[in-house]
Amino acid sequence: MEITRILDAALRKAAAVWITSPGHEPRLVHAHWRADALWVISGGTEPTAPLSDGAEVTVTVRSPSTHSHLVDAQAVAHLTEPDDETAQALRTARLNTKPEWEAVYRLEFSS
Repeated sequence: MEITRILDAALRKAAAVWITSPGHEPRLVHAHWRADALWVISGGTEPTAPLSDGAEVTVTVRSPSTHSHLVDAQAVAHLTEPDDETAQALRTARLNTKPEWEAVYRLEFSS
């Protein structure tokens, strides 16, 4: 699955993205780009993401400097249990808090 250079660069810098899924308003969620997928934690001490296993969603990334719209991309959400290394990376990415979550989703992008 090929990720465009613009999307890859945007996701590497993004700490949060907007997610839109069918039947839900867009929601800003914390996310972490790792292993060619976007990892989103949901519930617990984190906002509940509008995701379900197998859902097709739109991910909107904004510019970190201007906050203007940068890119939209289609992705499929997969409910998953992160390995220890990924779980630690998700915790580390949330610098100002100690996140606890109810669910972790791996968003894989369409080519």
